[in-house]
Amino acid sequence: MTSQLNVDTIVDKAGSGGTNVKIANTSVAVAEGGSATTNTVQGLAKVWHTGSSDGTSLEDSFNVTTLTDTGTGRQTLTLSNNMTNALYAVRSAIHEGQSRLTFCDNRATSSYESAVYAANNSAYQDGNQNSVVHGDLA
Repeated sequence: MTSQLNVDTIVDKAGSGGTNVKIANTSVAVAEGGSATTNTVQGLAKVWHTGSSDGTSLEDSFNVTTLTDTGTGRQTLTLSNNMTNALYAVRSAIHEGQSRLTFCDNRATSSYESAVYAANNSAYQDGNQNSVVHGDLA
C-alpha cells in the first residue's frame, strides 16, 4: 500500500516557516492529465535573465551574477552556480518584435553569451535580451 501525505504548509523543524524543502534528483511530477511524468529537478530552468538593451545591467535574473556588454548586440552572462558541462540548452529572445536572430555562443560551464543579429543589415544589434537555460547543474 502506498502512503500519501496531505498538508497545507511545510515548515522547518524550528517551526519558523523556512523554505528549506529538498527533493531527490529522482523525484517526478505527474502531468496534468495524469498519464505522463517528468523528472522534477531536470525539468526546472537552471538560469534565466532579462538584460538591458545596452548589455550593461540585469533587469531581472536567476542564477546569474553578472552581465557584461561584450560588443554591440552581445552580452556575456556569468553564472552563480556552474553547469555540469557546456552541453546545456539555451533559448534566447528579444523583447522587440522586429526581424532579428537571437542565439547563444561561447558556452562554458560558468558562462555563456547571448547575442542579437539583425539579418536585414547583416550586423549585431543591441536590444533587450532574455534567455533561459535547461541542463544539469554541477
